[in-house]
Amino acid sequence: MAAPVTIDLPTDLTSADQPRRPRPTIIQGGMGVAVSGWRLAREVSRAGHLGVVSGTAMDAVISRVLQDGDPGGHYRRALAAFPSQDIAERVLDKYFIEGGKAPGTPYKPIPKLTLDTARAGQELGVAGNFAEVWLAREGLEDHPGGGAVGINCLEKIQMANPTAILGAMLAGVDYVLMGAGIPREIPQLLRSLAAGEPGSISADVAGGSLRRTITVDPADLLGDDLPQVAKPDFLAIISVDQLANYLHRDPEIRPDGFVVERPPAGGHSAPPRGKMQLDDAGEPVYGARDEANLAKMAEIGLPFWMAGAYSTPDKVAEALAAGAVGVQVGTLFALSQDSGLADGPRDQLLGRLRSDELSVRNDPRASPTGFPFKVATLEGTASQVEVYEARPRLCDLSYLRQPYEREDGEIGYRCASEPVHMYLKKGGDEADTVGRKCLCNGLMANIGLGQERKDGYAEDTLVTLGQDLAGASALIERHPEGWTAVEALDYLQEQVPAELGLRHTA
Repeated sequence: MAAPVTIDLPTDLTSADQPRRPRPTIIQGGMGVAVSGWRLAREVSRAGHLGVVSGTAMDAVISRVLQDGDPGGHYRRALAAFPSQDIAERVLDKYFIEGGKAPGTPYKPIPKLTLDTARAGQELGVAGNFAEVWLAREGLEDHPGGGAVGINCLEKIQMANPTAILGAMLAGVDYVLMGAGIPREIPQLLRSLAAGEPGSISADVAGGSLRRTITVDPADLLGDDLPQVAKPDFLAIISVDQLANYLHRDPEIRPDGFVVERPPAGGHSAPPRGKMQLDDAGEPVYGARDEANLAKMAEIGLPFWMAGAYSTPDKVAEALAAGAVGVQVGTLFALSQDSGLADGPRDQLLGRLRSDELSVRNDPRASPTGFPFKVATLEGTASQVEVYEARPRLCDLSYLRQPYEREDGEIGYRCASEPVHMYLKKGGDEADTVGRKCLCNGLMANIGLGQERKDGYAEDTLVTLGQDLAGASALIERHPEGWTAVEALDYLQEQVPAELGLRHTA
């Protein structure tokens, strides 16, 4: 296996008593809901790189795994290490079913996110994210030259982020990564939580006339069980150098580094700058304005990684030559045997990859967020119009709900994927509902945790990948039955200059 390369670069906000963390060559992207789960992140971290877990919907993930009987006992093992055993016991009492729920039985609902999520919902969010990071880090200290563990959150899912990040910090997370918006308030959130103080971020409220916030109070949640936690490094996921320069100028909002994500990257991506234009296939058209100037990125002086079509050894070498520390890669790891994808979707994806028939569409309408979203075209999934149209419109997980200010000044919540009549009743525009897909339920189905309803309906999968399949095509030729995360790492590093060496700091 090629030696992982890590470069130590100073950051302006690192205090004297804050550990300087390694800067790995490869960041394994944070993908979907638990596709980048703890098993995948652990393998990447033990190999000396940055393994990243998804911070999206971990409250739903842990609740459903527990209802399935927690095979292997992993989440129960993590909860046994949670600082507050009172919280851990409440979560187990509510959701754990010995031997798993009966087939066809719906999963229990969990508290919905709001600007002021109920205490039970906050506890579940903190515990779920703690467990995912704790499992990814388990035994890492026994691996000399091991890397770090990060958590990826979406700026658009604001109502989940404070509790998700607190849970990750309680488990000793090394990095927080965030994109799908402008994460200018995350550095201060991390500083507040590291100090044991309430942490807040602003909430985007449609039609709102007042500033609203989302807050988590570590001392109130954990009381005397609250331990001292370290501030993780923060990597802002951006698409253009102008945003990087804006975030860098002010020390209060300055991240510790950047991931520069190009349009082909999977999941949500930034819309094209200027007026949205679509090509003949109905996909957004990107141009030179949507590409970061890498010379200007290097001038900023903070470490940065390239993402979006950097899935081959020559592209990794190209990124290093341009001044990047390394690259962030998602698709190779999503398709690996260590990811959280269920066997069915993975087998279907690899089968289409072998026959050179796998395609990924950048759908400008799929996501209720309004951001373009990459969808793999697969039979029998919500990527197909007939499957999507057959699904009853409902919004029960509600992670992508938009808060809005009602006429009476109170806060309501709506999602462009909910029943159209309900969305209109809440003041939404009917045009915003066209083509919107339920990402929340589709992404849960991808990992084998899709909801089953009493009428027999089971949620369909909706798989997201990056549009760059060059690296995946090369790996399927080498490993026709599929590959591991370590094999993907070896492949990516084949052209990494040996003279860069291995330079970690504690």
